[in-house]
Amino acid sequence: MVNRYPTIHERVKGFMHGGDYNPDQWLRYPEIIQEDYRLMKLAKCNTFSLNIFGWSAIEPEEGVYNFAWLDRIMNDLAERGSNVILATPSGARPAWLSQKYPEVLRVEKNRMRNLHGLRHNHCITSPVYREKTQQLNRLLAERYKDHSALVMWHVSNEYGGECHCELCQEAFRNWLKEKYNNDLDELNHAWWAGFWSHAYNDWSQIESPAPHGENQVHGHNLDWKRYVTDQTIDFYKNEILPLREITPNILVTTNFMGNYPDMGPYLGLDYNKFAKEVDVVTWDSYPAWHGDYQETWELAADVGFVHDIFRSLKNGKPFLIMESTPSLVNWHDVNKAKRPGMHLLSSMQSVAHGADSILYFQWRKGRGGSEKFHGAVVDHLGNEHNRVFREVAELGDHLSRIQEVVGTSVNSEVAIVFDWENQWAIDDAQALRRANKKYIKTCQSHYQSFWKKGIPVDVISMDKDFSQYKLLIAPMLYMVKPGVAERIKEFVSNGGTFLATYWSGIVNENDLCFLGGFPGPLRDVLGIWSEEIDTLYENDYNEITFFSDNSLGLHGTYQAKDYCEVIHTEGAQVLAKYEHDFYADTPAVTVNQFGNGQAYYLASRNQSDFYDEFYGKLVDQLRINSIVNEDLPNGVSIQVRTDGSDAYIFVMNFNNTVNKITLANDHKYYDLLTQKYITTTFEIKPYGVYVLKKNN
Repeated sequence: MVNRYPTIHERVKGFMHGGDYNPDQWLRYPEIIQEDYRLMKLAKCNTFSLNIFGWSAIEPEEGVYNFAWLDRIMNDLAERGSNVILATPSGARPAWLSQKYPEVLRVEKNRMRNLHGLRHNHCITSPVYREKTQQLNRLLAERYKDHSALVMWHVSNEYGGECHCELCQEAFRNWLKEKYNNDLDELNHAWWAGFWSHAYNDWSQIESPAPHGENQVHGHNLDWKRYVTDQTIDFYKNEILPLREITPNILVTTNFMGNYPDMGPYLGLDYNKFAKEVDVVTWDSYPAWHGDYQETWELAADVGFVHDIFRSLKNGKPFLIMESTPSLVNWHDVNKAKRPGMHLLSSMQSVAHGADSILYFQWRKGRGGSEKFHGAVVDHLGNEHNRVFREVAELGDHLSRIQEVVGTSVNSEVAIVFDWENQWAIDDAQALRRANKKYIKTCQSHYQSFWKKGIPVDVISMDKDFSQYKLLIAPMLYMVKPGVAERIKEFVSNGGTFLATYWSGIVNENDLCFLGGFPGPLRDVLGIWSEEIDTLYENDYNEITFFSDNSLGLHGTYQAKDYCEVIHTEGAQVLAKYEHDFYADTPAVTVNQFGNGQAYYLASRNQSDFYDEFYGKLVDQLRINSIVNEDLPNGVSIQVRTDGSDAYIFVMNFNNTVNKITLANDHKYYDLLTQKYITTTFEIKPYGVYVLKKNN
């Protein structure tokens, strides 16, 4: 693993701090643009994303271009030493384009073509839209290829959604022909199309899933989602062709969206695939801080999980926060303001997990439109005399003090498998619970136990290399793609520790159930087989009790919720058993020796006290490193970035109370923020943060 990565561009010194700037909306107010330049310096912001929604300002009518305003802004920012991330504006197109070329308008699942409006309302297959976007991108690249402010290309904005027009239907059929070697029998088998007499005898009969048509064939639904990812990536590749050709030394990216359970259409793209096509991973981070449905520290752990997904997409390479809010958003059910100190803390959390930027949507609040009340650095007040602006400037000052952290990464001995295709298949399965089966939340529940102990975790797809880890955890690995079971067996045989849970090894890559019993190809490495699974009502529970002589040294009884799987051993050792119901006294937790390693199986979904104690024992047994000598106070997080020589320890308090921390006492710690050495035991204030450099 490379421990210090090059920064995104030799002209970017330290962290990028700034965000989306939309001067095209303020061309009638030149005095406001001049005031922006003054405020940018006061806010200690150095990087601005331009032109994200600037198409109508650049090309107000077909073939008529106006770059004067963008030239002026680019030059002004360059004169002031600022960096520009220049966007291609395909995320929202001008009205003339929709009017003249209606094929560019997206068709929804119900087969109705949209009217002009909103964002991302475009067909990802349309030759016209591909031609127009590439044409404009070529003009941008040729015009600004040598501009001193340009440091990165921001391609489109938050790709998402899908189109069901005839162009996309034909593209889907061609995608299927390639996947199934032009063999309809092969497709019919993969989709188990004999069910409900759905077998096809001509490619033209196949359509995308529809609410008023076919939507119950799981292999079909899965392939459609795969196609949408591939077609979106293909659209992106078409956009970047002139950028790669004309500006080969300028990095190219697009902004991904977070993988929270409520992100809807953004869960429709497989970012593990998409990440291969960008030079640096960026994402837009908008957690609902101070929500009433969970403690702030619990949300912080969930946010840490998402940060770690994006860091892991490129094997530890630092990512960028392309969008965040310095205050609030306008689209949550309840748009709560960040409490004093939370902006600094949440931004430092991003950095702690591997971010090399904190950028905002947006720099200045607009006067109109749906986002006029979305948080920004500059409010409608228009000056620096408010809390949000002061906190942004404070963060800018703090980032300037920790510039040496840029380019470092996180070394993890633990990995959790989270896989987009597995999620699609679980969500689509008509089993267990009709609605949310909580796959993401389950992965986050396992993750929390390490977050609480200050132990870094990579969050990886099942396609990644497992060999670098001591512990590999795969909650609800419902789908096992070809070759994955073999690599898990190799990992365990070579001395690794693997953990799987209920509802694992159920289907193959086409969502066809494995024959011969579950957990399918994982059966021998786990040393168990699953007879059936019991789904519990919300208020139901069972209990599991550890045997007194179990190898982990765990004791006591723990509550099991939601799912309890009835399993039998085939060589595995039983560590704990169920207490109640018809499966009382059957195995609930097992471990199997396999080669030089071991594989654990958790047959039930458990609560946090179980995971904390279970993983605490595994951490000790496997000698997984932690920076602290004792358990952290609840709600305090420690993350470490390193270049292999220097270590930068971020200590963060997500509580509104003071907490005391004790670090390993065989080192000296220098706080980069206060520029003072501290003792190994110290207090941290509510929503406080330290960035400590460890001296050996």
